[in-house]
Amino acid sequence: MLTELRISHFALIESLELEFSPGFQVFTGETGAGKSLLVDALILLLGGRSSAEHIRSGAKEATLEAVFSLSGHPLILEKLKEWDLLPEGTQDLLLRRTLSREGRSRMYVNGRLVPLHQMVELGGWLVDIHGQHEQQSLLSPKVQLNVLDAFGGLLSLCDEYATHYHRWQDLVRAVADAMQRAKERREREEFLHFQSEELGKAQLVPGEDEALVREHRKLQNSGRVLEIVNQAYDLLYDNQASVLSQLTEVRKLVHELGTIDDNVRNWHESIEGGIAQIEELVWATRNYKDGFEHDPARLAQIDERLALLQRLKKKYRESLEDLLARQTRIQSELEELANIEERTQDLRQQVSQAYQDALVLGQKLSEARQAVTRKLEERITAELAHLMMGKSRFHVGLTAVSEVEQAGPNGLDQIEFAFCANPGESLHPLARVASGGELSRLMLALKTVLASVDQVPVLIFDEVDAGIGGNVASTMGERLKALGQTHQVMCITHLPQIAAQAHHHYLVKKESVDKRTVAMVTRLSAEEREEEIARMLGGATITQTVRKAAGEMLNTTN
Repeated sequence: MLTELRISHFALIESLELEFSPGFQVFTGETGAGKSLLVDALILLLGGRSSAEHIRSGAKEATLEAVFSLSGHPLILEKLKEWDLLPEGTQDLLLRRTLSREGRSRMYVNGRLVPLHQMVELGGWLVDIHGQHEQQSLLSPKVQLNVLDAFGGLLSLCDEYATHYHRWQDLVRAVADAMQRAKERREREEFLHFQSEELGKAQLVPGEDEALVREHRKLQNSGRVLEIVNQAYDLLYDNQASVLSQLTEVRKLVHELGTIDDNVRNWHESIEGGIAQIEELVWATRNYKDGFEHDPARLAQIDERLALLQRLKKKYRESLEDLLARQTRIQSELEELANIEERTQDLRQQVSQAYQDALVLGQKLSEARQAVTRKLEERITAELAHLMMGKSRFHVGLTAVSEVEQAGPNGLDQIEFAFCANPGESLHPLARVASGGELSRLMLALKTVLASVDQVPVLIFDEVDAGIGGNVASTMGERLKALGQTHQVMCITHLPQIAAQAHHHYLVKKESVDKRTVAMVTRLSAEEREEEIARMLGGATITQTVRKAAGEMLNTTN
């Protein structure tokens, strides 16, 4: 549900912070007080089109923020996790949008910048707005199918069909790809065989290039290498002042000193260890010197090999390890191409089976939809009768295509909700005949019928009370209040019969602050609410009789 709404420098709103509760809440106020500004702000926050006109005069930018608690809405939470927009351990959602006079608009979800299309999709999961200016989702065939499926308990069957439909499409694409590859097979095989032969002839070895570079560096500097080794050998052993000779003399001195002073006897072990290590180093340098050979032919061979490896790496733009991996991939692809006809035939058989599976499920879904169509019409018509639209007609037009190729992921059916508000008139699609008030009441009827299965947590109704009053208004209030048990419902209304049914009541009014008009919203206490209901009943003059009637209306509905 929506728990907080914060607005600054938006139209007539200077600064506004509101907290909301579960259930049914109404917004009332004089005509022109700015009640629809709250709806406009939410529409923009959820991805609606913005302009500089939305920014309050004298301000550089407007800021809109909303906090939603998503506890109990696992599907929305799962989607947010997929998008990496939900911090670990939280079920709260912070939406923020800034509007600037330069035309820039930035949208954030839990502090992360998001594109417009993502905010629009997210908004569709969170809020349904229905009113004179927002003809919204009910006009979409996809949503109409979803309404029918939800009412009939067919969503799982629809998902099953969609899974088979997408599998069939994937296999069709796989066959097309295989056929294209078969068509290009000879040219591709020739290309792969050329690469395989070129790389195979090179007899590549993992790490070979690095090892050759090290060997090349040693051979290229062979003169200096021998010079260093000879000098080291002379210093260690092969002259009168060698390290080994001097350590031998030190050993004699330490031995003699040990016969005089017992405290230095442990020096003998250190000297012996040093001499042993030097002797090992002497043998190592001698072996290195004796075994080292300046080989110009080997150097030329390494140059040639490195040049070959460098050419291959440059040609393929890959490292030696990647070239070795390429050889493996080439062999796999050649084997696959050798069996391409067999693979294509197998895929064709899978396509045929997948098509039949999708068709059977699509037909099953169509039959199930047809079975619930009349029930939905009857339930909606009955609800409309309670909302003073008893002479209106509501029709679910459902036609099915015969082939999966003509269908889509939502089934074989094409749907169209048709409506007629007046007797004697023909049915026409909703978009062509329904006014804002009629569409809002129709949506209220749908939401009432679908209350137990509708997943959108927040419902907003604007102008839902257009052209009604009396008992019909009371019935509408009852429906909205009942919806508040399963959804958070917000309604802008002029009728006391509806306002009195609400769990929470907000008053919107305009005031003059520092010679400027400011729209303000306050949550009413029980006493303030009675006063507002009395104003809605009696107009400018509120008598004791009117105030008493307001109190009785509140006591009766709560």
